Amino acid sequence: MTQAQPAGFQQLLEENAPELAAMVGGARASITEGGALPAHVKTLMMMVCDALLNHEQGVTNLANRARGLGATEEEVAEALGVAYLMGGLPAIVAGSNAYRNVQR
Repeated sequence: MTQAQPAGFQQLLEENAPELAAMVGGARASITEGGALPAHVKTLMMMVCDALLNHEQGVTNLANRARGLGATEEEVAEALGVAYLMGGLPAIVAGSNAYRNVQR
């Protein structure tokens, strides 16, 4: 039997604070789309932030999103190196989740 996934923050906001959800969603979309920095680079930057904040599932999700946008394994590894440089061992422990449930 499969258990239902808990609601993500976006769904919770949409259900309870739709105006805030629209504002956050709009900002997120405009910031993460490609520009001077390609979308996969911005996604790797978010992955580094999640590693620094010890958001393990976020690291996994963002690493796979970056791969889907064209990031190479070398880019993922270099981004994890940046997380380690800035956050030490806790960041690399969380960052290792970039290799959990890899989707290519």
